[in-house]
Amino acid sequence: MTESLAAVVLGIVEGATEFLPVSSTGHLILVGHLIGFTGDKADSFDVIIQLGAILAVVCLYWRRFWWLVSPKPHHAFSGIRGLWMLFLTSLPAGLVGLAARKSIKAHLFNPWSVALALAVGAIMIFVVERRKKRDRYYSLDEMTPGLAFGIGCFQCLSLWPGFSRSAATIMGGMLLGAKRSLAAEYSFIGAVPLMFAATLYDFYKSAALFSADDLGVLGIGFVVSFVSALVAVKAFIVLVQRITLRPFAWYRLALAGAVFFFWPK
Repeated sequence: MTESLAAVVLGIVEGATEFLPVSSTGHLILVGHLIGFTGDKADSFDVIIQLGAILAVVCLYWRRFWWLVSPKPHHAFSGIRGLWMLFLTSLPAGLVGLAARKSIKAHLFNPWSVALALAVGAIMIFVVERRKKRDRYYSLDEMTPGLAFGIGCFQCLSLWPGFSRSAATIMGGMLLGAKRSLAAEYSFIGAVPLMFAATLYDFYKSAALFSADDLGVLGIGFVVSFVSALVAVKAFIVLVQRITLRPFAWYRLALAGAVFFFWPK
């Protein structure tokens, strides 16, 4: 498979799974191994094309992001208060990820670790859906700094490739009293600062791995990721208002089982 075609495939996978509770990193690792796109350069490519998915969310929620710099009096999640909550959400995983980045890439970027994370996350989804507390927060403007920080602590689980940042933050929000649709919406918005910082940091640390010839491949992955993320986020917002997260948990278990039983030893 050519690098350009690999970029298209991985761009679709990244955009389609980044904001679903199924783990984009886990899928990228599995697909990368299947198509022979592995190694340090491939791992960094997977992180860098996340920028396309990030910008898709910024486009979809551009008003909310604009209100962070141009506060709206009747919207509590805006201005300094909104920025403060995004900072609180990003802080825990940011610190842990910065400290453990090398160890995570060295020991957890493999199919077996991903399969285990998929299974563990699936079980947690079933538990959370069964034990969910009564909703106390229904909109972004009702969120509190404590809720934002709590979701950020749950986001640390996403540093295990295969667990899913979206799953971790949505489950965290639900356990802390957020309505499922609010937890999903904040999962999208709250992901932007951390993912943007992680993407830039990874590109800075791995820039030597790429040459000018690689810019075209990165560009393809970026564009495809952006388009597929637009579609996936819109579809997920509709779904999460009508169904629970259980179908995603069953999918995770099926994928984990397939890896455990059929992946080449």
